[in-house]
Amino acid sequence: MDVSKVGNELLYEVLKNMQGRFDKLESGQSEIKQELISIRGHMLAIQQDVHNVYGVLGRYEDRFERIERRLELREMAEGPQEPYDQSP
Repeated sequence: MDVSKVGNELLYEVLKNMQGRFDKLESGQSEIKQELISIRGHMLAIQQDVHNVYGVLGRYEDRFERIERRLELREMAEGPQEPYDQSP
């Protein structure tokens, strides 16, 4: 058997093995890329949810301020009141 032929066959086998390993790496990289895209989507959804929560809290804050103002106006209109006496 010719030495150069053995060397070429060995080199061919090594390159074929490397090609298979590269294919597996590319497949794994593709899976990771898809997972990252999915995570980005979830992060955007969470960000939108947080934004919505802040909007709702802002509206509640406005409502509480209006209620407080009305209570203060009512207390001012009624004048000072005596503390509640629980004794019969």
